[in-house]
Amino acid sequence: MIEAKGLSKFYGDFIAVRDMTFTVPKGRVTAFLGPNGAGKTTTMKLLSGYLAPSQGSASICGHDPIKDRIAASMKLGFLPENGPLYLEMTPREMLVFLGRARGLDANRLEERLNYVVEHCSLREIYDKPIHKLSKGNRQRVGMAQALLHEPEALILDEPTSGLDPNQILAVRKLIREFGKTGAVLLSTHILQEVEAIADHVIFVHEGRMVFDGTVQELKGKDRDLDRVFASLTGAAEERAAAGV
Repeated sequence: MIEAKGLSKFYGDFIAVRDMTFTVPKGRVTAFLGPNGAGKTTTMKLLSGYLAPSQGSASICGHDPIKDRIAASMKLGFLPENGPLYLEMTPREMLVFLGRARGLDANRLEERLNYVVEHCSLREIYDKPIHKLSKGNRQRVGMAQALLHEPEALILDEPTSGLDPNQILAVRKLIREFGKTGAVLLSTHILQEVEAIADHVIFVHEGRMVFDGTVQELKGKDRDLDRVFASLTGAAEERAAAGV
């Protein structure tokens, strides 16, 4: 459903992402884990077609997001980090506009609006200008637009950023439900997020994939994700050298 083949992105001599190859099949929630600056956001932009790769290719449900952008976008729901919103609109106005832009007929649009309003908890903010909403509420609007057209695959960059604890639980539940029938790739550097949502992990560090497996395989025998995170990023050696 979501596939990367040798995906790379270079900016001059700087390597943002190198030779990323993985798949996210239907019925799986995959956490894209790694420290800040590891290449998670760049990879997600490459997968969505927001950026063109320097090498390699991406596929969304069999469609190349660069060569066949419209077909790929029909299958994909994308929530970028600090996702762009039309701040002068209300959530209702923006979602209606986006639904029409995606070609949803009136009956289908009404059905999907009811779904996202309920599942993204938008009722109380539905007719408030987006520029007056908190970061967490804007994030919920962004989640709603990603789900509006009933995609088959979701790419979510830090989906719980800015949410309060109750909102985090609701979004996690929504992602788990979607992951039963669709493909989900979500980026995070929060270890608790991985254990709460994902059943598979892709760990990246300095633009390279350093692990691809289940959560249990990542934990290993000591079952301590903090220790595993430190080991995969080289922080364990740094701590030992510093006597910490």
